[in-house]
Amino acid sequence: MGGDSRKETAAEEIMAFFPDTIRRTLSRIPGVAWEKVEEIRLRIGQPLNIRLCRGDVFVSENGDLLPSVTGSYRVTADDVYRTTQLVTRSSLYSVEDELRNGFVTVSGGHRVGIAGKVLLDDKKIRTIKHVWALNFRVSREVAGVADRVLPYLVERDRVKHTLIVSPPRCGKTTLLRDVVRQISCGIPALGFRGVTVGLVDERSEIAGCYKGVPQRDVGPRTDVLDACPKAEGMMLLLRAFSPEVIATDEIGRSEDIAALEEALNTGVTIIATVHARTIEELERRPALRYMTGLRIIERFILLGNDNGPGTVREIIDGRTMKALGGVTVNAEAFREPDGHSGNGRLRDHGRPALCQASQGTEGPGDRPGRARDRDFLRGDSPGGGL
Repeated sequence: MGGDSRKETAAEEIMAFFPDTIRRTLSRIPGVAWEKVEEIRLRIGQPLNIRLCRGDVFVSENGDLLPSVTGSYRVTADDVYRTTQLVTRSSLYSVEDELRNGFVTVSGGHRVGIAGKVLLDDKKIRTIKHVWALNFRVSREVAGVADRVLPYLVERDRVKHTLIVSPPRCGKTTLLRDVVRQISCGIPALGFRGVTVGLVDERSEIAGCYKGVPQRDVGPRTDVLDACPKAEGMMLLLRAFSPEVIATDEIGRSEDIAALEEALNTGVTIIATVHARTIEELERRPALRYMTGLRIIERFILLGNDNGPGTVREIIDGRTMKALGGVTVNAEAFREPDGHSGNGRLRDHGRPALCQASQGTEGPGDRPGRARDRDFLRGDSPGGGL
């Protein structure tokens, strides 16, 4: 396969979990296309489907990428059965704990979603059998992706409380991973020494742990809790690991916000991501509105898809709620239509360069609905907590 060795490694890792029939078909896909593959989907009786960074296509037996199902390779029951055997090492029972979340993390940090008949035990998912569909999410790390935003997030020997705000599939996890890696390693160009980071990776996507070992570089001073609920994980880290920074992905539940507030009260810095397109959309969710109302978050990084996944649309000072500068950069290996990759570097697309971050001077203050949000967070409102 073409492409550089980094991308070939990801492809080779994924290939090991497919039977010969699927492997032969996928191996015929051009290397430049492999650089763009984000997901590979197998459904019994349906066309082999892959998602690229700008949309999904179907695959022919010869490895051609097709816009429609005509001429595509049809996935058989045996393909799905054999792939499931390779992913689970011939034992669904051995991955039963992971299956409760609907996916299995394999070596290389890639995540395999599994669909089939769900078996319940006391109204909770116990396992999945009669598997009929699999979704491989290709894990790639992009070193240097956070270079342009880090001057806004660190000063002297501390990291600012930061929330990465993004719609789905816009690169928030990739950006978070590289922020964690760099603040853990230290950033000589910014005179930053490096700090101890506690990472709660509930969905095994940031560090991509396999058998407890991170498959992605998250830095030498980072301790990872894999597949651990965020609220419990943050409390465990505070008790046992004395982190200077706690990082986690996709907060939103009331218990997440309560744990974040507890961590903030101990002096720990928080870096997290959240699903939303704008600050206004974020504040429609009571628990998140309560958190923003505290005015503790110092930096909001708003991602979008304006110039491809990972476009940094805006960086906002959380104290003044004013933009620090307009910028559009690509925050993942977001490839251009001609197939050239970013090679881990960020591209400036013509907007003004990022300026030196200013320091907010406004205090927390009160905001409309803040008391109501606090009651909602704690479950005291008529509707209870989230």
